[in-house]
Amino acid sequence: MDFENLQPMNHIAAAMSNLRRCGRLAMLAVCLYISTSGRIAVASPEIPGKPQTRAIALVGGTIHPVSGPDIATGTLLFEHGKIAAVAAEASLPDDCEKIDVAGKHVYPGLFESFTDLGLVEIPSVRATLDKAETGSINPNVRANVAINPDSELIPVARANGILTALVVPSGGVISGQSAVVSLDGWTNEDMTLRSPAALHVVWPRVRPLRAWFLKAEEDKFSAERDKHIRAISDAFANARAYRQRKQEQSVDIDARWEALIPFLDGKAPVIVHADECEQIQGAVALAEREKLRLVILGGYGAPDCAGLLKKHSVPVIIAGVQRLPERASDYYDEPFTLAERLRSAGIQFCISGAVEASQVRNLPYHAGMAAAFGLPKDVALRAITLSPAEILGVADRIGSLEAGKDATLIVTDGDPLETPTQVEQAYIQGRKIDLGNRHRRLWDKYQEKYRRLDLK
Repeated sequence: MDFENLQPMNHIAAAMSNLRRCGRLAMLAVCLYISTSGRIAVASPEIPGKPQTRAIALVGGTIHPVSGPDIATGTLLFEHGKIAAVAAEASLPDDCEKIDVAGKHVYPGLFESFTDLGLVEIPSVRATLDKAETGSINPNVRANVAINPDSELIPVARANGILTALVVPSGGVISGQSAVVSLDGWTNEDMTLRSPAALHVVWPRVRPLRAWFLKAEEDKFSAERDKHIRAISDAFANARAYRQRKQEQSVDIDARWEALIPFLDGKAPVIVHADECEQIQGAVALAEREKLRLVILGGYGAPDCAGLLKKHSVPVIIAGVQRLPERASDYYDEPFTLAERLRSAGIQFCISGAVEASQVRNLPYHAGMAAAFGLPKDVALRAITLSPAEILGVADRIGSLEAGKDATLIVTDGDPLETPTQVEQAYIQGRKIDLGNRHRRLWDKYQEKYRRLDLK
């Protein structure tokens, strides 16, 4: 019997009832699995923020709007979940709650632009994985419906200032539709800002990572690559044909091709996962042929075809700055300087930390590494706030501190790109966010342990 596929919570009782006939040994095995996997007590204890009921003003801190110059000792006023004023001085409502943030810094919430946060809890435990569907062509898969709002990893990310994320499905050739989500809410519907945000396509490598291949292996690699590319092209061709037939006559609904139609119409971007220059060239050719809004994810070799990207106005999501060079001939700092090289070439870009949910908390340090290797510091901050919001079509709501936008922001005691900095307050759409998390609870636990040892 496959105990890992037993559903938690509302299916536990039914599963137990069905297993009674299996004997005491089977029952003991199920109980052991449930108790050790934590499938019953899966919810994190942090409570989602309450809706804002009165105006709040952050007064006296340094405000970093990102879209404009910094404001020393400024005031940021927000009410009904929206920013009402950002200025050196602002008139405040009579019932306004004033919070003194003198000596502190106010920034927009940070934006992770490529992650499986909420879809993965423990990578080595299959029952906690919900990031990929079977099959290779899954444009109808929607990441937002699978997000676990009670993930223990979400509060960990929030505690380091990451308040928004692009949650991405994986697997296959066309992985599905990602969603822009706020990292606070009772349900995945509460969290969703935009869905679909983008369609995700995995472009095959043109060359193997290894420097040499046996002839038989090389032929197999080439055949698989060509099959992969044909599958991508055929999917869009089939969707176009389906749309045409649908306009001319009554047809049976095909969920896969139906899901592709908004992307054929340019209503949302197609994000192609590609690192090599040849991969990027193939993706641009597909986008031109199918008239798609293209975004490149990865982009390690993007500077080598910067002219092509600039010509077609294709932005790049850098998939991690703190990574290893791809080729033995590359300089050690090739990944660290990628952001600056794209900026110098005039390519729109943003920075992602890492797809792994447990590493989302490190996003600001990827931007900090890029700044240490030549990227201007203000551009590095923009690359994890306003730039991803612009690329993903949500800059009207988040990414900068401007009147009319969501009050999604953080208050820190220093520069968020530097590791000693602590996030002291966070707000998502005006709701004050609990910054507690499992890491801090464990820190408190072992602080108490050693305090008691010192008393002995």
